[in-house]
Amino acid sequence: MIGGRRSPRRFAAYAVTLLVLSTGLLLGAAGFDVRSAFVALVRGSAGSWYALGSGTLVRATPLILTGLAVAVAFRAGVFNIGAEGQFLVGAAAGAAVALSMRSLPAIALIPAVLLAGVLAGAAWAWVAAVLRTRFHVLEVISTIMLNFIAAYLVSYLVRGPLQEPSHVNPQTETIVVAARLPRFGAATRLHLGFGIAIAACLGAWWAIRYTAAGFRLRVAGANAHAARSAGLIDVERVTTRAFLISGGVAGLAGAIEVSGVTYALYENISPGYGFTAIAVALLARLNPAAVIVTGILFGALEAGASAMQRDAGVPSVVVSVVEAGIILALVAVERARRASSTGVSE
Repeated sequence: MIGGRRSPRRFAAYAVTLLVLSTGLLLGAAGFDVRSAFVALVRGSAGSWYALGSGTLVRATPLILTGLAVAVAFRAGVFNIGAEGQFLVGAAAGAAVALSMRSLPAIALIPAVLLAGVLAGAAWAWVAAVLRTRFHVLEVISTIMLNFIAAYLVSYLVRGPLQEPSHVNPQTETIVVAARLPRFGAATRLHLGFGIAIAACLGAWWAIRYTAAGFRLRVAGANAHAARSAGLIDVERVTTRAFLISGGVAGLAGAIEVSGVTYALYENISPGYGFTAIAVALLARLNPAAVIVTGILFGALEAGASAMQRDAGVPSVVVSVVEAGIILALVAVERARRASSTGVSE
């Protein structure tokens, strides 16, 4: 039985052990030099301040925010699989505001860009929330469908109304300097968005743990029927708010990506952040504070994948396979833990 304070530590130990073993076994089975691949992975993700700050932490920023979005929704019992679509519409809204309000000073333009991302992501989640509460449409289905619509919407925008003036490339023109997030020094690509992501996670952790709204969210997610009958909680209102917050946070991630990294909106601006976010949230056991750690872990894997491909000849897709294997293994470990703690054999 795993219980008490040791449970999170042991779970983290399982994660690290599975990461190392699964990566090594997969690389060895594929015929690659395991030692060279691991050296490249570490150097590419944390071998220098530039690798850590401009690679790992920059890649971790959208993963932390979208992971937080998924964690908040899942804690409320809402299976929001639409963080990818909410990220995309947030990026599109942020880019549109940055391009249309370019004459504003940075002190006004940057908040406007980020707010546009939040509102767009929340509005996109609201569609699925309405379908869930009024028409009993499973949010798993509606949010997945909305992901495709968001991707096609971005494609339409960058090939139509928002396309750059020469109409050669499927992207918007570069946003003005006043719309860009400040960086933590001239020698790094790490930007203010990382600080925003950390603050958002810590704020969400505190709110869920210590506020009445957070208590209602946890109770509604743990047992909706008991929350209604014993706790007199309006579960529909609580879950809808959680849905909107989740979408807003994912939309914020999209706006930060445009304002802090790409400086333009284009097709495939997201390499699947919203889907990887599900793994980030599950590995953190839906704990907003732990999402910071798991987001950085997956950011390191993403950054190290490029170095492995460049320095050791290992295809970067291997990292995706490792990530999937880790999540499946951890789900099995968690299920076994619950079975042992309740004395139920499954």
